[in-house]
Amino acid sequence: MTAAGSNAERITEAQAALDEHVRRTVAHHFSPESGCPFWLDWADRAGWNPRREIQSYADLMKFPHFEDTWMRDLPHEVWVPARYRDRPFHIFETGGTTGLPKQRISWEDHRTDYTEFSHHLSDDDFPRGGNWLMLGPTGPRRLRLAIEHLANVRGGSCYHIDLDPRWVKRLLADGQADQARRYADHVIDQAVAILKHRDVSCLFATPRLLEGMGDRINLPNAGIRGVFCGGTSMTPQVIRFLCEEVLENRARLVPTYGNTLMGLAIGEPVDAEHGYELIYHAPQPRAVLRVVDPDQTDRTVDYGQWGRVELTTLTEEFFMPRFLERDEALRCPPHERYPWDGVGNVRPFQSQTKQTIEGVY
Repeated sequence: MTAAGSNAERITEAQAALDEHVRRTVAHHFSPESGCPFWLDWADRAGWNPRREIQSYADLMKFPHFEDTWMRDLPHEVWVPARYRDRPFHIFETGGTTGLPKQRISWEDHRTDYTEFSHHLSDDDFPRGGNWLMLGPTGPRRLRLAIEHLANVRGGSCYHIDLDPRWVKRLLADGQADQARRYADHVIDQAVAILKHRDVSCLFATPRLLEGMGDRINLPNAGIRGVFCGGTSMTPQVIRFLCEEVLENRARLVPTYGNTLMGLAIGEPVDAEHGYELIYHAPQPRAVLRVVDPDQTDRTVDYGQWGRVELTTLTEEFFMPRFLERDEALRCPPHERYPWDGVGNVRPFQSQTKQTIEGVY
């Protein structure tokens, strides 16, 4: 980890670039010529002009928290910016694995997010032209299209094993842990069959499924060189086990933190030297993460302190200010590669004080 003070010039440049991106994005979404009905109507009711008053990222504090019910209850058409009005959209579900899902529409953001993420992957660990295997939810989740796009951008194709995490969590909530294990075994059976009979060098899986695959097949010997891994059960202890025991330090593990609303946060390299610490940096300026005091969300916590994760999304397709995620994290200082704040050891919000069911994640 790099202290913020040693990287002052790059931090200042990144902040200036973010402020400029905020001005451009707000001007786009609140212009009658380019904005979407939701934000144009919101500005009419609010009684102030965001295009005039929002001149920096800090000015976004003038907005209230974005409400997730807006994406559950409102018709999709209110989110369509003018330039996309005559184009059909993708409908992606988000919001974890409980309750009525939120739905976000999209055209190109999911491709842009993963194209940019591809630049952070090593060609040695995720070889160009290598095929991928994805174990994860397909259906209405954007992950299926996004991982396939990532494989295609890097010159490969992608095999898919479908996963229904909602069903697993329901089984666990009903006390049917044996059935949940059978379902996980069913998913792993399919993955192992593909690895035995197809040329695959890159893998996406949750930590628990990755561990289960490691019990059945030696992944490096099967040709796996890079593993892209995401899930709420990741801790330094889990990552150490996956790197050293499952992958035998012969394949690169790249943890990620992301969702349909943000895209993909970029992880600092994980290794024994740094205690397998998990620190992520948002894909600025398209998205910004802030760690806030849960009781006073206008206040950012100090470095090294726990707080709730707040997400702001700033793309031409979608503007979402100050959304409170269902996660908490440590606020971490900028990194030499990513000169803006990071979030560390992300876990479900209040998971230390209430029971959570993580299922296959």
